[in-house]
Amino acid sequence: MAKAELTFADIGKTVTVAAGTRVIEVSEKVGAGLVYGCREGDCGTCLMVVIDGWENLSQPTVLEERILRENNVGRHSRLACQAQILGGSVTVKPA
Repeated sequence: MAKAELTFADIGKTVTVAAGTRVIEVSEKVGAGLVYGCREGDCGTCLMVVIDGWENLSQPTVLEERILRENNVGRHSRLACQAQILGGSVTVKPA
């Protein structure tokens, strides 16, 4: 299986992950500052800024694009629960 590198700028930690992994899955495991309220019905709390490697993430879904518009965020923002790492390297930080 293809591998990728994911760096959390807020804690200075880089991990190797399998391609197709969602950012939020790794964030929880390493203790990064990406929080989420999905389980409590608070969609949009896992907003993150992609510092580098934008092209190595999956395309935003229709739902994600709607949530990003509703939160009026910049073009390099994504939802950690939706963004999948496809390969290469990606660097993110909490929004």
